[in-house]
Amino acid sequence: MGLGVGQAQGMVIIDIPASTPTRRGLRLVPGLVVVAVATAVAYVVARAVPALNPSTVAVMLGVLLANMGLHRRVLHPGTHLASHRLLRISIVLLGLQLSLRQLVHLGSGGLVVVLLTVTVTFLGTQLLGRAMGMSAARGLLVATGFSICGASAVAAMEPVAGGDEEDTGIAIALVTLCGSLAILILPALRVPLGLDVVSFGSWVGASVHDVGQTVATADRVPGALSTAVVVKLTRVVLLAPLVAGFSLTRRRQRTGALNRGRRPAPVPLFVAGFLGSVVITSTGALPHVVLNIAKIIQGVLLAAALVGLGTTIHLPTLRRTGGRALLLGLASWILVASIAYLGVRLLGR
Repeated sequence: MGLGVGQAQGMVIIDIPASTPTRRGLRLVPGLVVVAVATAVAYVVARAVPALNPSTVAVMLGVLLANMGLHRRVLHPGTHLASHRLLRISIVLLGLQLSLRQLVHLGSGGLVVVLLTVTVTFLGTQLLGRAMGMSAARGLLVATGFSICGASAVAAMEPVAGGDEEDTGIAIALVTLCGSLAILILPALRVPLGLDVVSFGSWVGASVHDVGQTVATADRVPGALSTAVVVKLTRVVLLAPLVAGFSLTRRRQRTGALNRGRRPAPVPLFVAGFLGSVVITSTGALPHVVLNIAKIIQGVLLAAALVGLGTTIHLPTLRRTGGRALLLGLASWILVASIAYLGVRLLGR
């Protein structure tokens, strides 16, 4: 379709068809502006309240927008783009914070703790979800978020889980809630559980969901942060093989039904990008200043994406299905914390 040209009162009017890239781009602007403002507010609030991190505040702001009737239809294209495209870009950039050398520094005991915690939590949460009558997709997304790295992991698994936005929103809400509770509760349990500073860092890194939540939790105990970050980022490394393995399994199951159509990629493209980023960082080719800038950008994009994801969380829906979903989230949180604690006490560094 071409441009429509006409005249009115001596002026030339050019009508841009609704399907043009320019028109589609303009439709994104209102939502992206709101996302940008909410992201800035999230950083201001997190700076004023050290117990909160920008990711947690960003989700809360998105939920407020959706449930106070402020998430109007004109905002949907922009918030949808933020919750999908920006989140996947942030996952690719997250790979630049990881290095294969971290596995060496972790040691065999620490690596076993991470593998055991991720495996038991991932499989156990799905079994619990099935026992509670939860859909397979919802159980899978919750299991991925709690076992690996919160919202980023949920977003990475979402394209191959076969669920919908409600499933994704509930999983994000659960990992945000439990991760925020961890910031308050876990430091208070260190002494009663008999953990020294290093063991506490390992426990936090192996059990808390989101990277930002891990940092906020460990930072409350001086000396625990560096250990927590190394253990946590080792968990994050497992994101790509977990998603890739599930994607390949799902692809084989659907091979018969896809004989006449285009087969999906073996793994989502952004997961391959995440792996590529890890490899690049492991070579040591990028200077620290570039990695630091990438880390800042990744954090901002993640917060912006979580504003968008927050707008998909509708409290009436959570109330309708939230009993079982909340129970699953709390059970998964207890599971990951318990397995990580046992691992740290028996095998930890």
